[in-house]
Amino acid sequence: MAFLEITLTINEADRPAAAGIYQQYKQPFLDTVPGATTKQLLVRAEDVQVLHGFETTAAAQAYLSSDLFTKDVVAGLSPLLKAEPEIRIYETA
Repeated sequence: MAFLEITLTINEADRPAAAGIYQQYKQPFLDTVPGATTKQLLVRAEDVQVLHGFETTAAAQAYLSSDLFTKDVVAGLSPLLKAEPEIRIYETA
């Protein structure tokens, strides 16, 4: 199993809009992305993280170049971002 963690710096006032984008694309992610298993929104005072579960690291990497990610999610979130997102892929031991 692998996890894709995307950390987003978003002003508190813009977080409801970001959560709306998360909700809009959660089910399409789970239904259409090969190897996708879970998706969670994590909120902290300093940032927002989206944690995606995948069957493999290759599936996580492939999602980053998918139309769903590049044309839908990134396009929707870009106006809300205060810094470049931090993207990390982890493999479970």
